Amino acid sequence: MKLKLLLMIGLIWANFCHAQTIQWKELETPVKASLRGLSPVSDRICWASGSGGTWLKTTDGGETWETGVIAGLDTVDFRSIHAFDENTAVVASAGQPAVIYRTVNGGQSWEKVHQEGPEAFFDGITFLNESKGFIIGDPVGGKWMILETSDGGKSWKSLENLPAAEVGEAAFAASASSMIVTKKGLLFGTGGAVSNLHQYDFQSESWKKTRTPILQGEASQGIFALVEAGKGVIAVGGDYTKLDFREKNAFRINGKSIQLPKESPLGYRSGIAFLPIKKLTLAVGPSGSDLSKDNGMTWVNFSSVGYHAVRISPDQKSVWASGGQGRIGLLKH
Repeated sequence: MKLKLLLMIGLIWANFCHAQTIQWKELETPVKASLRGLSPVSDRICWASGSGGTWLKTTDGGETWETGVIAGLDTVDFRSIHAFDENTAVVASAGQPAVIYRTVNGGQSWEKVHQEGPEAFFDGITFLNESKGFIIGDPVGGKWMILETSDGGKSWKSLENLPAAEVGEAAFAASASSMIVTKKGLLFGTGGAVSNLHQYDFQSESWKKTRTPILQGEASQGIFALVEAGKGVIAVGGDYTKLDFREKNAFRINGKSIQLPKESPLGYRSGIAFLPIKKLTLAVGPSGSDLSKDNGMTWVNFSSVGYHAVRISPDQKSVWASGGQGRIGLLKH
């Protein structure tokens, strides 16, 4: 028992020491939109999207930005974006109209490649590679909406085998990261009346569902973001109406084992990212940012600046965050 206590104290101290060495560098952008869509390509190239149909992009590490309104849709909130390079990106709206657009010329023009009906609401986008990608949407007719592409977002269709949703179960578009994809399959987290993890196996084309211990029962509660970290998955969330509430706002799952953290993030968290080369997990929300060096079991707050989303560039050279009022941050670590 004494050894376990000493190890826990040691991990908390390591997290605390690391928290003293990193901080966000806030970048100046030309927009004031709420930016929930975020997709870094490298330490130089990063795209973001959000309210008012806004898109923006940097190709010089945030020194300068290009920006515009997607297809003139200045009333649409594009909360999901995935960029392939400085020229090609795919965006999906949250709310109505439920549309997906794509650009191949760096944002100069956008082509509508898909639209769903008036009941649709897109929550997040994820890609396995340059061809295969998925979009999660709120349930329609008792089934979760999941779209897939096999051509880099040029065309989309419904996944043939869709999982059932429970009454009052919903997904969140706070950071467009409630669904992740691996070589084995899909995993998405939910909230509202109940919170589940829905896992899809590509090989068997079957779904399984796991009830989670995260805060749930109200429309504002549940899982808001997932990330694959080491051999498991870490989830964060909570209640977006209670920004500083720390109870049951994160957990880790490895196989059938689900664990709540010993020290939780400092409030509701909407985004999460994992930096493998440093074994560092980051969680962000409107009330600040936290880090963990032990796969989400202990968290230490390192910033009170609010962000909605956080992403790691594929080359692992940079960590980006986006938030309200056009806020973009680049992690100094």
